[in-house]
Amino acid sequence: MVWIMPDKSVSNRESNGLQPLQWAALASLPGLIHGVFTRRGGVSRPPYDSLNTAFGNGDHPDAVARNLGRIASHTGLTTLAAVRQVHGDRVAVVDEAFLARCDRRDHQGFSLFVGPEADALATALPRVGLLVRIADCQAVFLADPEKRVIANVHSGWRGSAADILGKTVALLTERFGCRPESLVAAVSPSLGPCCAEFRHFEKELPPSFWKFQVRPTYFDFWAISRSQLTAAGLRPENIHLAGQCTVCHPDLYFSYRRDRVTGRLAAVIALS
Repeated sequence: MVWIMPDKSVSNRESNGLQPLQWAALASLPGLIHGVFTRRGGVSRPPYDSLNTAFGNGDHPDAVARNLGRIASHTGLTTLAAVRQVHGDRVAVVDEAFLARCDRRDHQGFSLFVGPEADALATALPRVGLLVRIADCQAVFLADPEKRVIANVHSGWRGSAADILGKTVALLTERFGCRPESLVAAVSPSLGPCCAEFRHFEKELPPSFWKFQVRPTYFDFWAISRSQLTAAGLRPENIHLAGQCTVCHPDLYFSYRRDRVTGRLAAVIALS
């Protein structure tokens, strides 16, 4: 089964019960593996049903490990790298030294390397899946086909306020020699302008965000991310939005804002 998202640039293909979203712009790049996985196809029980990928939120650890194993098998990856997401602006460079310092957890068919607190990962290593977990926040993929460098960014409203996207692009430029105009970006399903209400936005959001109100107290964080990526030097035509709100689609996506106690979706990108 294949269905096309509203912006016509991302598709969802079911395979072995899993439904990863993939962008045509990324799928066309050679040697790139990517997908944002819906909540379907896992083994977790309600309220984490069924492809919850986060430990420590109340789900059974064995179920989480089995779910991650299904994703590893689907992508063909045996190494997944993650960080302890804290809604900050730190970017972790995933290299051999980083992996050596990680908390390594070996599971059936794959190993999970968990690094320190950060909210973005960048790497030039092949066959290492960068894992970000979300439930309303954005996962933003960045790929440089020239330098063969990738990044995966966890960007909630706090990360947006701290411009974690701009800081990730800056790191890719400084550390790996990437040219921002060569980067391709994809923004996952996430909290949409229909549901992104911030009643106390004067205290929570910087004034530069206020122009992104779509109606009183509701904000378009998809447009904010597009604006931040453009300001960082990306070409507008290289920025792709899924355009689906996680709150509005309980059959497909976990949403903390909607359910509070819930699972986390997995967003994975890797170099083959």
